[in-house]
Amino acid sequence: MEKIVLKATKRDVTGKQVKALRRAGQLPAVIYGRHVEPIAISLEAHTANLVLSKLTSSTLLTIDVEGKEYAALVRDRQRNYIKGNLTHVDLLALDLTEKIRTKVHLAFTGVASAVKDFSAVLVHRMEALEVECLPTDLPERISVDISSIKEIGNSVRVRDIALPEKVVVLDDEDEIVIIATLAKEEKEPVAAEGAEVVPSAEAAAPSLSVERGKKEEETPEKK
Repeated sequence: MEKIVLKATKRDVTGKQVKALRRAGQLPAVIYGRHVEPIAISLEAHTANLVLSKLTSSTLLTIDVEGKEYAALVRDRQRNYIKGNLTHVDLLALDLTEKIRTKVHLAFTGVASAVKDFSAVLVHRMEALEVECLPTDLPERISVDISSIKEIGNSVRVRDIALPEKVVVLDDEDEIVIIATLAKEEKEPVAAEGAEVVPSAEAAAPSLSVERGKKEEETPEKK
């Protein structure tokens, strides 16, 4: 795997003062770990956005803080909700000699003939596996071959997945990862003769959701 390096500098600027830092093209970040006291750092924003947008949560990268290198994983990315660019990053520093437990996203490959032959719907029950391994053995993704799904009811379980060498899965091996099911038909409500169908308040009202993120120590600049 190619070594991914991001250069960083230590920063003393915190709180509302980071607005000026962002305007100057810098991305505030924090690196911390079991054996590392939290260090407030700055990354070059343009480069960091390009690099970090391509990484998964299990991609190992190197943070060069003024000549001292830290192997790290991205643990949190905060974004400007309008522009979509990063406003703050949390980085977890790792000891390469100690095993870690973390989740690795699944990448589904192949063709499930049950979809074409039986109009099946594939239901994903898991999107990631929890694994344990050394940081240097951590895969960016784990491939799941779905070509064995040929009929309704066929599935892929955790035990069916070919894991990279030296990677141990911690999830139940009988857990279903993906399964082929029948498509459900949507039925319109049927009224008694002469009666009018009136949608319930719950059905008529639009669904509203409020996304609540954790309160940032360093609030992004409002545009």
